Amino acid sequence: MKIGITCYPTYGGSGVVATELGKRLAEICHEVHFISYALPYRLSTFTSNIFFHEVDILHYPLFEYPPYSLSLAAKMVEVIEYHELDLLHVHYAIPHATSAYLARQMLQGKNFKFITTLHGTDITLLGSDPSFYKITKFSIEQSSGITAVSDFLKIETEKVFNINKEIEIIPNFIPFKIIWPEKKAELRKNFAQDDEAIITHISNFRPLKRVTDIIPIIKRVLPHKKVKVLMVGDGPDRYTAEEQCRNEGICDHFIFLGKQENIREILAITDISLFPSSSESFGLASLESMAYGIPVITSNAGGFVEVNQHGITGYTINVGDVDAFADAIINLLSDKQLLERMGKNGAQLAQDKFSAEKIVPMYVNYYEKILSV
Repeated sequence: MKIGITCYPTYGGSGVVATELGKRLAEICHEVHFISYALPYRLSTFTSNIFFHEVDILHYPLFEYPPYSLSLAAKMVEVIEYHELDLLHVHYAIPHATSAYLARQMLQGKNFKFITTLHGTDITLLGSDPSFYKITKFSIEQSSGITAVSDFLKIETEKVFNINKEIEIIPNFIPFKIIWPEKKAELRKNFAQDDEAIITHISNFRPLKRVTDIIPIIKRVLPHKKVKVLMVGDGPDRYTAEEQCRNEGICDHFIFLGKQENIREILAITDISLFPSSSESFGLASLESMAYGIPVITSNAGGFVEVNQHGITGYTINVGDVDAFADAIINLLSDKQLLERMGKNGAQLAQDKFSAEKIVPMYVNYYEKILSV
């Protein structure tokens, strides 16, 4: 098939999944065309069968805000017609599904199919806002096919928007080949002393990730265990978190690494991954951690509980319960056998349920199903 993919190219789960999906599709001989305003950040190496089409955004004094959704629709039509695409797969409802609908209308009666994958905040945050509600509902329902990354997100979408079409659940997958990692002693020395455990948090530092909970959590851990915390990512709450560290006098225990492409190197030195989010439709970073044999401590919000099994692969904690998060960390670091057992359980679960070899064919089958209608 010739497949167009549109996603946000920035640091975030939806863009990672879309990019890695395109790379896997290309590996099995499909032709993939990415359409976006910038090269997706995980599309950094040349791959045959993958093409990138940059959306030209018109900057004109009349427009206070450049009309990206219109430029995107025009580029979609150009790529669909010139490269004879079979279908378009858009990730994140707004504005991608809206642009795809407009592109289909511009194709003047051609029954072109597009699939929308819902990832989370396009439904739970942005789409449910009154100013976007009707256009989000319309764009989703106009899609030829709809997928969601978790049961939680499917239920939330149906509840919020009263969607009258079937939503297929296709979970996220591990975006790399699972290889049990060697703990890199030399690399660890760059970040932590021999007697310090490494705790890692990976996110885009938006308010719903609750990175500001991490500082009080670690403050409660420090009297009991020696830890170093790697804060990976960037976003609006990074400065607040750094200021918290300074105010609490525990900056020596935190390293803010900013955005990082090679997450695997960081996971290879991590002992526990920590995700206290107030909302999460799936939790891709937690799955990546599990695949690397790392116990995860997450909140029990949304789709986390579909990935992280409490007491088996880690712990799920009530949102905002910093004492319980701290206790879970202390408990794991106090029992090396438990730490290793939960890590192995997570790696096995990731392999059994969320490998690319299992999930990517689900997308291919769904493409074929939609094209056959």
